[in-house]
Amino acid sequence: MNTLILYGTKYGSAERCAAMLSEQLDGEVDVFDLKAVKEVDLSKYGRVIIGGSIYMGRIQKEVSEFCTNNTEVLKEKKLGFYICCMREGDIAEKQIYDSFPHELLTNSVAWDYFGGEFIFKKMGFMDRFIVKRVSKIDKDTSSISESKIKKFAKTMNNYY
Repeated sequence: MNTLILYGTKYGSAERCAAMLSEQLDGEVDVFDLKAVKEVDLSKYGRVIIGGSIYMGRIQKEVSEFCTNNTEVLKEKKLGFYICCMREGDIAEKQIYDSFPHELLTNSVAWDYFGGEFIFKKMGFMDRFIVKRVSKIDKDTSSISESKIKKFAKTMNNYY
């Protein structure tokens, strides 16, 4: 069964997680940035994983639009969803629920948050200023969890 990973990212965290996840999955895996690809032939894939990073409390527009525009086809797939964010626990879970259509989440095989990153050299001036002010963090930091990615892949592999 072929697997498709689609993601949206602002500064590369969701892309990094998609790459790490693709290495852990069984079978053929294709990975696409939803900003770069306009159409995807979903009929070639039995498993579809969709992820994105949370920026200003929201997932990328292209991620939410893709899910909304392809809901009926996606409901026929083995689905997985992930987000990258610097929050944990209930706040991160709420961000997942707010980012993806509920009818897809309830039919998914797996969903999780993988952590996030602040890489200041990738940010513009205003983003750096806001992140430093709000988060009280002033140096590059990453909380991406390899163990969560491995666990997610293991769950998805059970549906190979």
